[in-house]
Amino acid sequence: MTRFFMSAIAATLLATPVMAMTEIDTDGDGFLTLAEMQAAYPDMSEEMFTAIDTNGDGVVNAEEVSAAEDASLLPKTDG
Repeated sequence: MTRFFMSAIAATLLATPVMAMTEIDTDGDGFLTLAEMQAAYPDMSEEMFTAIDTNGDGVVNAEEVSAAEDASLLPKTDG
């Protein structure tokens, strides 16, 4: 069930317009918060954010974004 849920969220996010991390990072600190991710991807759930935040520090860094793109959890960006 969880695998289906994650796949459904990923499919929804992939249908969302692609945004570079610098566009999503509204406070310019180099990290993405749940609120910043939800502003860019309205269907982003806390569960999906936690899956992307692999080091569990509560924010997503560029490496985690890249890994999420490679895992098709986020659409690929050019920046």
